Amino acid sequence: MNQQTYTDIEVKDLLSTASRMKDAGQRLVQICCTKLPDRLEIHYSFDKDYAFTSFRLTLKDNSTIVPSISKVYWNSFHYENEIHDLFGIKVEGNVVDYQGNFYRTAIKTPFNIATPAAEGEKKS
Repeated sequence: MNQQTYTDIEVKDLLSTASRMKDAGQRLVQICCTKLPDRLEIHYSFDKDYAFTSFRLTLKDNSTIVPSISKVYWNSFHYENEIHDLFGIKVEGNVVDYQGNFYRTAIKTPFNIATPAAEGEKKS
């Protein structure tokens, strides 16, 4: 039977949550970030035996420093560098830190800029 759970967590609980998932034999499936008109969300997804568990961090803006989980899940360094370069969120303690050069983009942090659609949504 496939199941999926989804939980909001605080930034201060991210490392302990990742450690708990690792200790339980969960594999890191993905980390993704999205910009909404009034916030940024980072989603961390894990799986074991077809049971999919996701945790969501909600950030007011990109000024919040997020701890890296790369000391728990080494392969997360790719996702964390991507989040830094595309959204401008500082990830502290990454085991492999590209210092803002993971992606070469014409616009710095292109996914964190206001778009006409997002601005229109704010006014509604």
